[in-house]
Amino acid sequence: MIGKVPTPLSGSGAPRTTERSDQIEIEIEDAPVRAGRSVESAPACGNSDISIHADGDRPADRWCGGAAAGPGGWHLTYDDWDPEREGTREALCTMGNGYWATRASVPGVVADSVHYPGTYIAGIYNRCVLDVEGRPTETEHLVNVPDWTMLRIRLDDGTELRPGIPEMLEHHQNLDLRTGTLTRVDRYRDRAGRTTRVTTRQFHSMAEIHLAAIELDILAEDWNGALTVFSATNADVANRNATADRAIAYRHLLRGRHEFLDSATVLHVSTTDQSRLDIAVATRTTSTDSAAKRRRISRIDCPGIEFTFSVRAGVGAGIEKVAAVATSRDRGISTAAIAAADRLAAAPGFDASHAAHIRCWARLWRRFGIRLGDGPQHRMALNLHVFHVLQSTAAAGPDCDIGVPARGLHGESYRGHIFWDELFVYPMLTLRRPELTRAFLNYRHRRLPGARAAARKLGLPGALFPWRSGSDGREETPTELLNTRNGRWMPDNSHRQRHVGLAIAYSVWQYYQATADIGFLLESGAEMLIEIARLFAGSATHDPVSDRYDIVGVMGPDEYHDGYPDSPGTGLRNNAYTNVLTAWVLARTCDVVEILAGRDCDPLRERLALHPEEPEHWDRISRRLRVPFHADGVIGQFDGYEALEEFDWDTYRSRYGNIGRLDLILNAEGDSTNRYKLSKQADVLMLFYLFSAEELRHILDRLGYSLEPETIPRTVGYYLARTSHGSTLSRLAHAWVLARTDRAMSWGLFAQALEADLGDTQGGTTREGVHIGAMAGTADMVLRCYGGVETRHDTLRLHPVLPDDLPEVEFTLSYRGQPLTVEVSHTRVLVRLHPSAAAPIRVHIENIERTLGSGQTWEVPLP
Repeated sequence: MIGKVPTPLSGSGAPRTTERSDQIEIEIEDAPVRAGRSVESAPACGNSDISIHADGDRPADRWCGGAAAGPGGWHLTYDDWDPEREGTREALCTMGNGYWATRASVPGVVADSVHYPGTYIAGIYNRCVLDVEGRPTETEHLVNVPDWTMLRIRLDDGTELRPGIPEMLEHHQNLDLRTGTLTRVDRYRDRAGRTTRVTTRQFHSMAEIHLAAIELDILAEDWNGALTVFSATNADVANRNATADRAIAYRHLLRGRHEFLDSATVLHVSTTDQSRLDIAVATRTTSTDSAAKRRRISRIDCPGIEFTFSVRAGVGAGIEKVAAVATSRDRGISTAAIAAADRLAAAPGFDASHAAHIRCWARLWRRFGIRLGDGPQHRMALNLHVFHVLQSTAAAGPDCDIGVPARGLHGESYRGHIFWDELFVYPMLTLRRPELTRAFLNYRHRRLPGARAAARKLGLPGALFPWRSGSDGREETPTELLNTRNGRWMPDNSHRQRHVGLAIAYSVWQYYQATADIGFLLESGAEMLIEIARLFAGSATHDPVSDRYDIVGVMGPDEYHDGYPDSPGTGLRNNAYTNVLTAWVLARTCDVVEILAGRDCDPLRERLALHPEEPEHWDRISRRLRVPFHADGVIGQFDGYEALEEFDWDTYRSRYGNIGRLDLILNAEGDSTNRYKLSKQADVLMLFYLFSAEELRHILDRLGYSLEPETIPRTVGYYLARTSHGSTLSRLAHAWVLARTDRAMSWGLFAQALEADLGDTQGGTTREGVHIGAMAGTADMVLRCYGGVETRHDTLRLHPVLPDDLPEVEFTLSYRGQPLTVEVSHTRVLVRLHPSAAAPIRVHIENIERTLGSGQTWEVPLP
């Protein structure tokens, strides 16, 4: 035995319920198709055109891989079968809960040119050494684990029913965002003229994060006979989803072992070949037909149970499959095998599990839902973004040692690594469920020893966090990048993007401002801030002639410049984003030292060994770092940027069309982005994303520079004209900085940011995983940019700037333990505090400030 024998439990049906969150009503109901229903009960397959692009040059049927959306903004539907877009649909309809997720591949398929079944568990990484043009290269990947969804249906004539076969008549797929449920309905007519309808419903439980389930209904519409269903766990899987890594596809799992715990239950255990992590998958498959015959199939890589049904016309037959997973990384378990078996034994049937799951989603939507007073396309897009962010984060807690993968748990792009994209995710979480942000920041804190070691290796104090992080926090950035345009490898010097540490420090402070969580500062936050401050203070060199500090050898967020034209790969001098953010972080770290003064935190003091002169040194650097400016007052991206060549944008657009990845295009031509005044994404303009104009002006004043009012639009216009938007984060950041100077253009860029993954604007990358940072950033933009929410100086501030195209917006926040609902229109702001035991909070709207307590409402008219 490798596990405990579970006992199958049956569940009751899920009632229809209605959840209400103040002004936002969310109606929840079961899917319309159930076993045993007649043909007439199948859902209608309506179609509607939809497009949210701003430039009008993208066909509407490209949206979400050819999806249709209902007027409510809650259902993403497909009414056709399109093999070319199936990979995109698999990513966009992924089911998950933050602990694990499964791509929306059709149950029963294997990886091929159309499908890519992928199941990923947060934190399950494995290293391998691969051959890259004759050079051994070590890399770490988020592992594609065994596929629990394997279900195959075979008629008595041998025909296997699956979408795409000639016998298929109709295909309908619906993702219900309100309930986190994916439903498929397919109809087939075989060579004998027999018609069969197959319906599946699938979800990953938000109520019990280790569980997932599929319900399969089969209806012989007009025939009697026999069919078989094979339910299995397919362990014959590898990592081959990402185009850039396809040439180095790798099997991370050793040959597994399995056993049948009872007549309905199969337990499969596999182990990664380097990290030696055990992954246990237990599945319980039961039939709605007590007369169905079953037999065990003991395939080494695909063990399961085969059911044989005798079917009659108009009478449904089917199965339900409940899966439980566990890994050796889980806390409080004996073995992964025992834990998976125990979890499955305690799991109810599909209906009861689904009902609990729906209730959890209702609670999440009450807190995270955003009501846009706009068209259904934008509502649908924003709901889908929030949905996928929650599917990648909602399971985080004090016992989970996981980060936020840049592409979620939706695919294998970036090898599942954690980037600075978390900077764009945390605000959405911190202002609703701050405990999620705290859990993810603690992922960074647990890897502080590795960051300290990385700094020491370079002869620097403090902690150097990696640009790409995985299991243990070492630098996972490859030294080479596959140029998919010419099939050759090119240098990747992204490890010089040390600003990731500044992003972590920024997030620590913003979390504290929103929560006043002094316990977090004492346990982990202050330690990270101080070690990051030490690194950047140690990186700054003093120029006695100008009495300025310089930081050299770094890359900014731009990514197109890893050095100067004559010295590629060596980094830049005085990147404005890095230097300004360093000045801010050093000042905030001095604030934290004052906050800790006199508090009972001797263990922290001993770990840090803080010298009395350090804060004074940080304060001086924070006032004397150099920031480059062009002759006309525009903030320079780095020293020497103004001297670079102008780029011929028109020629390259006409030659290539999509020029988002100019680094690949120019490299394939034997040229380099280092030569030109261009950017992949916002760099200098990220400062206007992170700080209000008032804050940024204060930072520059402390540095001895002035930020004149006319400098802001001039700087924004200068870089907007020189950016290729090669990152999904780029249009988001540009939309943000334009919100107060050109609201129409801001809204247009925001609409394009909404479309990035949904319209697959980067040319096929969505199938490799969605961009979680960009998705969270669009939701955050509605709150903190258009809604004008800030948390500064122990005050919740609102200074809204709604575009003309957005008449009103409503959302819920949590500020220092006080939940509140905010309604913003062009004529008023309404703040309504929910009943709670939280202390009163200070609220500042425009130029008026009040202290509000639980249950109070405050309305302020806007000019």
